[in-house]
Parts: sequence; C-alpha cells; structure tokens
Amino acid sequence: MDNSAADRLKSLSQFLESDRENPALLRDVAETALEANECDVAIQVFERLNAVEPLEGELANLAGIAAMRAGDQSTAREWYDVASKDMPDDAGVMFNKAWSHALSGEFDASVELLNEDVTKQLPQAAMLDMQIAHERGEFEDAEAKMDAYLELHADYPPLAAAASVLAMDVYRPDLAREAALKGGGHPDAVTTLGTLDLGEFKVDQAEAQFTQALATGHNNPRAEIGLGLVALARKDYSGAAAWIDKGAEQFGDHLGSWVAAGWSYLLADDKEKARARFQKALNTDDTFGEAHGSLAIMDILDGDMEEGQHKVQIALRLDRESFSASLASILIANSKGQSETAQRILDRALQTSVLPSGGTLEQAIVTAALSD
Repeated sequence: MDNSAADRLKSLSQFLESDRENPALLRDVAETALEANECDVAIQVFERLNAVEPLEGELANLAGIAAMRAGDQSTAREWYDVASKDMPDDAGVMFNKAWSHALSGEFDASVELLNEDVTKQLPQAAMLDMQIAHERGEFEDAEAKMDAYLELHADYPPLAAAASVLAMDVYRPDLAREAALKGGGHPDAVTTLGTLDLGEFKVDQAEAQFTQALATGHNNPRAEIGLGLVALARKDYSGAAAWIDKGAEQFGDHLGSWVAAGWSYLLADDKEKARARFQKALNTDDTFGEAHGSLAIMDILDGDMEEGQHKVQIALRLDRESFSASLASILIANSKGQSETAQRILDRALQTSVLPSGGTLEQAIVTAALSD
C-alpha cells in the first residue's frame, strides 16, 4: 500500500464524515482509496458518488478498475461499458475491459477488444494478447505475436519478461535469455534466467534466481518447480517432491512437472505417491512417453516384468529418446525378473552415466521437467 495515499485517505475520510454528499470530496476519496489499493472502500465511495452524481467517462473507468481489482468482473465490465459511451475509442478502457474478460477466462471476448490500435498504443495490451495465445496453447500464433510486439514495444520490461517465458516454451533459449535480461527484475524474467541456469546444471545460480523470484510474492509455479529440481540435484528428495508437487498442482497440465514429482517421491521411497504422479501425467496426456516409461519402472520395481515390458514398448513407440523407457529396458535386461535386483540397479543408476546420452538419471529428470 502507498502510505502517503493511505494517510491522505484517512484525512479525506474524516472530512467526508461531515460533508457526506459533496461530489468533489467523494471523487477525491474514491480516487485516493483506489491509489491506496483500498478497493472495497473505493467501490463503496464510487457507489455513493454515483447516487449523487452519475458516473461517466474516466470516473466510470476508475470504478471499473476498483471492481476488477476486488474480483467482481461482472460489475467491472458494467462500469467499463458506461465509460465507453463517453470514450468509445479510448484504448485504456478497451484494455481494462479485455483484462477483465481475461480474468474471467473469457478469452474470445478479451481478444476481440485487443485490436491493432489498442496493442499499438499500449504495451500492456500487446502483452495480454500474446499471453492469451500462450495460455491457450496456440504457440505458433503466440510466437508470431511475441516477435512483433517485442519489436514494437522494445522498452517495456513486463512484456520482455512474459516473452522470456514463452520463448522457453517454443524452444528459443537465446531469445529467452535476451528477453529475460530486458525484463527489469520481473519475477518471470528472473525465473527464466534460473531455468536456463538449471538447464546448464548451474545449480547455485539457479537457486538464487528462483529464490529471488519467489521473494516478490508473485504466484510462480515455475520457480517452485525450479527449487524442487535444485533440491533434487542436491539429493534432498523429500524437499524436491514438496516443491515440485506444489508447482505441478498450480500448473495442472504440465506433464514434465508431474513426472519430476513422481520421480522425487520414488527417490524419497514413497512408491504410492510416485505412481499417482506418473498416472496423473498419463491421464493428462496418454501420448506422453515419459509417463508410460516411468509407470513401467514402477511395475518392474513391483515385480510385474510383463506389464513393465508392455509399457516400455508403448513409451519407446511414442518417444525413442525417453529416458525412463531406456532405464526400464536396462532394469528388465539386467534384473533377471527380480524386483530387488531392479531396485539395486536403479540405486546405482542415480550416480552412474547409464543413459544413452551419457547423463545421470537425476540430470534426465531435470531435463524432462523443464520440457513438456
């Protein structure tokens, strides 16, 4: 909260007690309350002002912002409609209404408002347009918008930060780092830098970046998963499972995160939770080879070699480079059908370069978690 705004709000509210229907004073109190982020107060005062002197134009827009921040998107859009009558071509009002629709998950309505004029005038509108395409999984469209908007609004750090996240998801690490460095310390940008460091197994640097990103209080499942992978690299398996689980729950459908959570639980010797996480990934997308391969390993460790072999075949058919399927094949070939032997081989694999890539299993888990 802005303390100076809070102080002004306190003083103005005292004046308002003795002059309750003064429209100028009501406007000052409502605007100051909004500045102080006291949205409930702002909403109440805007309603009182509207009863005295109907809101229009910019005041209606501000009332919409107060309602939007308070989570009442229906009321927010009603106020934006009022504002639009007086300012039909105002980019700010159109953006605010688009943002409100986006917060309600109404992406079609949001995008319809983010026309070329609005995205040219307001970098935040361009960012929202790009983020909606990203959120919808429309990666080709999102990538095209990213390239265009980064050129159009080259000096807007939040857009660069959002672009850094998208660039990671479309496998453009060089652009991701370039955009993150322009992100002005935004949590998304810092998380991207941490993710890039983690991909190069610079564990200490990555941990510092993820910790910094989370210190802002910003909702950031990528940073939470990042700290889980840092814990995994340090063999803190219980800590890894807790962090990755938390991030995966927020993401919901990020397949690599569920697989990484499963492996963390398996390494922490909690097979029941491990299998549940692998199954979650499979239920989300049954074409994800790592989910089949990881469940194959669970079957092998439980002594069901036949079912394990079946899942390995599915995994390799879906992804010839699947690290879990490769490991499962090794377990089957060397365990002679004994689950205890398979467990010993798995334990050794944690420290040995057993995979075709030459990397350790832990490195493979980190790599899988950083991709989808």
